[in-house]
Amino acid sequence: MTEINNESLPEEVQEVSAVQEAPTAPSEKFDWDALEAAGKGFAGQKNQALESRYNSTLNLVNEREVLDGTVISMNKREVVVDIGYKSDGIVSLNEFRYNPDLKVGDKVEVYIENLEDRKGQMILSHKKARATRSWDRVNEALESNEIIKGLIKCRTKGGMIVDVFGIEAFLPGSQIDVKPIRDYDVFVGKTMEFKVVKINQEFRNVVVSHKALIEAELEQQKKEIISKLEKGQVLEGTVKNITSYGVFIDLGGVDGLIHITDLSWGRIAHPEEIVKLDQNINVVILDFDDEKKRIALGLKQLTPHPWDNLDQEIKVGDTVKGKVVVMADYGAFVEIAPGVEGLVHVSEMSWSQHLRSAQDFLKVGDEVEAQVLTLDRDERKMSLGIKQLRPDPWQNIDERFGIGTKHMAKVRNFTNFGVFVEIEEGVDGLIHISDLSWTKKIKHPGEFTSLGAEIEVVVLEIDKDNRRLSLGHKQLEENPWEVFENIFAVDSVHEGTITELYDKGATIVLPYGVEGFATPRHLIKEDGTQAVKDEKLLFKVIEFSKTAKRIILSHSRVWEDEKKIANGEVIEKKVITPRPKRVKAAAPVQAPPVEAALPVVEKTTLGDISELAALKSQMEAEEHKENQ
Repeated sequence: MTEINNESLPEEVQEVSAVQEAPTAPSEKFDWDALEAAGKGFAGQKNQALESRYNSTLNLVNEREVLDGTVISMNKREVVVDIGYKSDGIVSLNEFRYNPDLKVGDKVEVYIENLEDRKGQMILSHKKARATRSWDRVNEALESNEIIKGLIKCRTKGGMIVDVFGIEAFLPGSQIDVKPIRDYDVFVGKTMEFKVVKINQEFRNVVVSHKALIEAELEQQKKEIISKLEKGQVLEGTVKNITSYGVFIDLGGVDGLIHITDLSWGRIAHPEEIVKLDQNINVVILDFDDEKKRIALGLKQLTPHPWDNLDQEIKVGDTVKGKVVVMADYGAFVEIAPGVEGLVHVSEMSWSQHLRSAQDFLKVGDEVEAQVLTLDRDERKMSLGIKQLRPDPWQNIDERFGIGTKHMAKVRNFTNFGVFVEIEEGVDGLIHISDLSWTKKIKHPGEFTSLGAEIEVVVLEIDKDNRRLSLGHKQLEENPWEVFENIFAVDSVHEGTITELYDKGATIVLPYGVEGFATPRHLIKEDGTQAVKDEKLLFKVIEFSKTAKRIILSHSRVWEDEKKIANGEVIEKKVITPRPKRVKAAAPVQAPPVEAALPVVEKTTLGDISELAALKSQMEAEEHKENQ
């Protein structure tokens, strides 16, 4: 309660006060009602005048009004504030958490929530008063670049929430300090100084910064430090931050970067292999930019280059051991000593000529032996080879893969003209498309075999200079066209199946899988219609070429000749089976009857070719006997 000085009161009040200060014993016979009726005492006009004069010494306040008051006392829970009213107000101490330095006598703004509660106490709020005036205060702070205080209430995504003038402002994590913050929680509950850096008037969002307060000072420190820097200078610094591409070093107010390539002479996957946070290390200044305030630092430069310590005895042709540290499609880098690497090109990993990736042979971490192919100590370059430690398969190619020898090979690649196969690592060969089959006309090697398949081949030619073998597949069996010359003689008739139709004719598969060709005019049937695909018909051989491996057929000639015979014309007609009539019935090859012929024969089987070879031998033997 505010004390009142009697000397400052009116005379009437002083008289009453004097009477009160000289207490007398109460009289039991005193008539209080008569006193009031006579206009004496406090109940009459004097009382009203006294009350009026007393009220004139106090402030007139209303609820929901914001006033300035003075802190007159404090305890652990409440702050008592005098606003010049007949009673003092109470404010919760929690509302002053942002200001831990609050003390008696401080001026504070308060909001009148209730002039008198049930206990007769006036209730005030400092928080609401701040909120009422906060928006104006915040805008003023932004315009005047004022330093304000705020309480960090809690952590949020990307930063912290700060109570500023009762408004919840956002403090980005990057604006807390000039150093990266690892633990945001340690700032919760702290009161710090801030600058208002941004306000969104539409959404009433406020962004504050603590970092801005110290950047100006740090900027001056940076200028002073950079002005004293020299290239090659060695300084002590503290590891401030570690990233995948390098390490930031605090040089005492200014930061420098050690790129990952300047941490160690050897290759490393991450800077954490070399340094740790808060570690004190010596660094050398490699370069700096006065304008951009960038400083390039080095750590490995403080130690001698490993190439300078490389064993002088190592020379071209020597065998060295090392570890694969980096892989690329074109090769592998092998570290033979810390910081000393050599490149093994993919072409030096295997004697094979196939285009392959280095990952097919090696992987990071492999321990390998290699031969030094080139060595340039001045340029600090070295090339290595692995295949040189194994014999060259082409050195004795004539002995192991002579002409006429048969081998199993793996299909590696297709081209329009043939199949590339590998007999063993480093020994490749080509099967020309014409050497795949005696009888089937192959448009693309993919029709005959598949990638990765095993195929038997015979060596036809050796090109040692170009490391190529000419191979064949059909040569594994005798040429059936020697026998076909007699079986498919001109004017002989055979059943065939049309497998392909073109504008210029059709492909017909005859017995034993041999293919013939007929032009459109030779595909006309007796009823005048055109033959269709997959249709079985009789065909007459009108042309046979053993050299070109070509058989020209005609279906029209078959029924045309029959008509001529019916008209009395003499036409020589030969219905030939797959073996001549002079071959005995016991011969191993029999022509399939017309009605039993297969619909489609993709290619001649090896069994068919064997039977044809036997037929040919029998025919030659009988011919020899006749000549005798």
